[in-house]
Amino acid sequence: MTTLNLGYLATFRLVIQRGSFSAAADVLGISQPAVSLQIRQLEQFLQTRLVERTGRGIKATAAGEALLAHGERIQQVVDDAIRSVSAFSHDVSGTITLGTGATACIHFLPPLLEQLRRDYPLLNVGVTTGNTRDIVRAIEENRLDMGLVTLPVSGKALDVMPVMDEEFVFIASPELKDVFRDFTPDALHAQPLIAFESGSGTRTLIDGWFAANGLTIAPVMQLGSIEAIKRMVRAGLGYSIVPRMAVEQDGDREGLCVMSLTPMLQRQLAVVMRQDKILSKGIAAIIRLVQHPSAV
Repeated sequence: MTTLNLGYLATFRLVIQRGSFSAAADVLGISQPAVSLQIRQLEQFLQTRLVERTGRGIKATAAGEALLAHGERIQQVVDDAIRSVSAFSHDVSGTITLGTGATACIHFLPPLLEQLRRDYPLLNVGVTTGNTRDIVRAIEENRLDMGLVTLPVSGKALDVMPVMDEEFVFIASPELKDVFRDFTPDALHAQPLIAFESGSGTRTLIDGWFAANGLTIAPVMQLGSIEAIKRMVRAGLGYSIVPRMAVEQDGDREGLCVMSLTPMLQRQLAVVMRQDKILSKGIAAIIRLVQHPSAV
């Protein structure tokens, strides 16, 4: 025996409490020689005698009495540890770090996080924003537990779970509405476009929508913030193409005209994790809410 065996320690305490090896064996449901072997191995590990025989039975030596005093505290610590760990098996708790894009962080996550706090008050969720490439790298390096990102995703040893499709829509100020007759790549190409910055997943999708018709766009502005884009559009400086979630609520589309594109442009969002990530109850709860946001 190379470490203190807590089971043997419990057997020793029981032997002293019951006053004999055979009585302890009856309680434990094992043979008396098995109890004797456990006590002998415990003595060998501690290199001292722990029990002695008297005319009245078994009693602890001075070293055994010292061990009993510590044994009670050890058992208390073990019991406290078991209760603490058991709490995790019943309650959704702990801390989870999630990475996502700025648009989803502003317009998609808040009601989900509010629901999580109501349902699981012991669960803490930390959110980091960034582009898909940076979020995936952070997940691979175990700096983030999970991500909600735009597909496609490339990476090593990742679990990729598509969770929703989202439409992209045309937005413009009411004053510019009459300038736009159709919402096709050909009709929009000559108009001033306020776009997401180059290199983002969203911008790549928009570029591809025009490129499918043989067109290359030259935006009049390139911005990294969805709210900055909407502000510029409200000011009548051009139109934009944005995820529908950014203009889903009345307050979010105030001062904007919102129209569907022809052909429709969509992106697919997915939950991404490392393949070796343990699917905790907290992570499972987040995935359920992301998959069914309408239930929030």
